[in-house]
Amino acid sequence: MLTKRIIPCIDVDLDDDGNAAVYTGVNFEDLKYTGDPVEMAKAYNKAGADEFVFLDITASAEGRETMLETVSQVADECFIPLTVGGGIRTKEDIKETLRAGADKVSINTGALKRPELITEGATAFGSQCIVISVDARRRFDDEGDYYATVDGEECWFECTVKGGREGTGRDVVSWAIEAEERGAGELFVNSIDSDGTKDGYDIPLTKAVCDNVSTPVIASSGCGSPDHMAEVFTEAGADAGLAASIFHFDEYSIQEVKERLRSQNIPVRL
Repeated sequence: MLTKRIIPCIDVDLDDDGNAAVYTGVNFEDLKYTGDPVEMAKAYNKAGADEFVFLDITASAEGRETMLETVSQVADECFIPLTVGGGIRTKEDIKETLRAGADKVSINTGALKRPELITEGATAFGSQCIVISVDARRRFDDEGDYYATVDGEECWFECTVKGGREGTGRDVVSWAIEAEERGAGELFVNSIDSDGTKDGYDIPLTKAVCDNVSTPVIASSGCGSPDHMAEVFTEAGADAGLAASIFHFDEYSIQEVKERLRSQNIPVRL
């Protein structure tokens, strides 16, 4: 069995002075200042993270140059695979982000609006560079393609944009299958319902995606303990577990998480 990856993630925005800063919130809202992205990257690299994810959560056009400068600074301190996402809508955006030091790019809205971008990116830079991110939310109606049982009710998962505030009508599982067929090398599955709650990953969502694709899946949103990671690996089949708050606020170290997983016979790199 391949080792499971433990991935810390930072959400980066520009502060009032135009400097890049890390913020943490709940359900993509109520964001609070958490730290400096370069210093956090340095710390997580030293702490034994398997990979590192940098998400530009506003991706404002005026902040693009500033963010790429920050990505470059982060890459200089990060000697593990670095994924960067936010505002990537063209092949040129992919190129610039990789040139700044990213190993992979995470694309959400840009791919939903123009799915050909996945194939263009995979063809030009390799599938291993292309991570398709979905911000999923539960819907309890009859408009989906793939259904899961949640608390005794049938629901499907909708792809959203703008931090979950705007639905697209696209079924997450159908979109994951299409993204894989178009050349995505990895899928990054975020749950709007679980984001920042620390109540655990959305297992039905993650399992629904994992059961229908062969592409590696990163589970995101809701991790509050090592046991939550164990659950998403053993019950949903995720290939990697992403977390923010539990690492940012020193509730658990990456080493502690990995040791707990190893004690449950889940393969990790120590």
